Amino acid sequence: MPISPSPHTSAQGPAPEGRRPRVTIARGATPWFVPTLATAAVTTALTRRSGKWALAAVPACALSAGMLWFFRDPEREIGAGRVISPADGVVQSIDEWPDGRTRVAVFMSPLNVHVNRAPLAGTVTSVEHIAGGFVPAFNKDSDRNERVVWHFDTELGDIEMVQIAGAVARRIVPYMDAGTKVEQGERVGLIRFGSRVDTYLPAGVEVGVTVGQKTTAGVTRLDRD
Repeated sequence: MPISPSPHTSAQGPAPEGRRPRVTIARGATPWFVPTLATAAVTTALTRRSGKWALAAVPACALSAGMLWFFRDPEREIGAGRVISPADGVVQSIDEWPDGRTRVAVFMSPLNVHVNRAPLAGTVTSVEHIAGGFVPAFNKDSDRNERVVWHFDTELGDIEMVQIAGAVARRIVPYMDAGTKVEQGERVGLIRFGSRVDTYLPAGVEVGVTVGQKTTAGVTRLDRD
């Protein structure tokens, strides 16, 4: 399964028949992945001089393999639906908001794909970074965590999406600026090592998922007819 850098300029369609989907390394992973890979390469080369270097090479190679897994970014066949999940993970909560919107919170574990995707096609109207804490994303106080708040102008009106950092995920990497047009399912950003992504469905849009349900970014439909 080939792995290569990804430009992340558009949503990806299905892989040609008979071929496995191509997997790329997420944009924004370089500060973590490159030093780990370099350490693994150097320590592995030094084992030729002395077997003692294996004590460093083995864990370095294992960590590099873990980084490849953590920062994988597979191509996806974009699902059908007005609103699709921006994140891989599990639906943590579904909450009615005072203004009539419904918040669908998806918890991302460190084993999930960390690249987030646009829930609808439209235009990015704002991308706001808000400083905060780093409590675990499943904690009720995680709403005060470090986060990036997105607003999209779509056919359903304004759609808000919030990327929330957690105890491990302490860096959110937006891929786009305000004014950018996006396709549904297009990559919009990365949360390093997981955490949580909230999507606010407009008033009148019924939720199509349940708490505890697994979601796939760009594939799972969050609403229903």
